[in-house]
Amino acid sequence: MTRRAAAKPKLIAVEGIETSALLAAAKAALAASTPRAPDARGGISRWDASGIFQDLAVADDEAGVPSARTLLLLYAADLAFRLRWQIRPALAEGRTVVAAPYLDTAMAFGRAAGLPAGWLANLFTFAPRASERHFVHAHEGPVTGAHGGFVGFACDRASRGSKGRGRRRMIEQTAAHLRRAATRHR
Repeated sequence: MTRRAAAKPKLIAVEGIETSALLAAAKAALAASTPRAPDARGGISRWDASGIFQDLAVADDEAGVPSARTLLLLYAADLAFRLRWQIRPALAEGRTVVAAPYLDTAMAFGRAAGLPAGWLANLFTFAPRASERHFVHAHEGPVTGAHGGFVGFACDRASRGSKGRGRRRMIEQTAAHLRRAATRHR
């Protein structure tokens, strides 16, 4: 009897704005990547695994309004946590893991906030390249309701700053940057 070769572990990035669409796409990507080997599934790594943003959400107004740069530095810290405690251990065990969101979503937010592409690229040099990238474009029309997730959270915070950009405009610009990244990825 011959044994089937084990599936090679993968890091799959699922990028997008709306949390429910991201999670649905992440679950589908994980299932599709390991259809015959459910034991090779490492799971889904979501933003704020470290709790940094949960702490920021309950901070008093006296803490001030964080800039987009500060929010991205916090995202990078949270991603470093996810890599250390979720992603790299799963990959080392031969499992596939989905990061939802990963790098492109954060970089799209940074570009929408006016941060230089070079600064953003340097910020995330510590993160390994994903084996696969999937883009979720559930956000095509006008912005309605709360989006949750990193982009919604960051746009809520950053739009309160002195640049005068509203939440809606920042989300729409982030979505546009994500669409461009998806086009370049094809």
